[in-house]
Amino acid sequence: MKGRVQGEAGGEKKDCIFCQIIERKRPAEIVYEDENLVVFRDIHPSAPVHLLIVPRIHIDSLNSLDEGSAGIVAKMVLIAQNIAEMYEIQSGYRLVINCGWEAGQVIFHLHMHLMGGWGRRPARR
Repeated sequence: MKGRVQGEAGGEKKDCIFCQIIERKRPAEIVYEDENLVVFRDIHPSAPVHLLIVPRIHIDSLNSLDEGSAGIVAKMVLIAQNIAEMYEIQSGYRLVINCGWEAGQVIFHLHMHLMGGWGRRPARR
């Protein structure tokens, strides 16, 4: 159903892992946060840099967006650009949003995967 946003604005859905991370009830390596978004490392990375960009407000998926909530996706993309620069992967990165089980969405809280770093050389020790 379009526009379906769980919980109260800025609130949490109690059984959502991402809401628990945002509320600091579950551990995560948070690398950035602001009033709208939280960015943390994926615990099962599929790239040298694999971060999740997650809205603070619980929105199940892209299918739950409406005109009032769709602006969060633009904010996610803009933060992805900034984070890519911060991690020095701006020359090549991938943004992915899975929508629904059939597309591979496992956590039903809207989130964007920021993946990159394939061309980076490992740091010498």
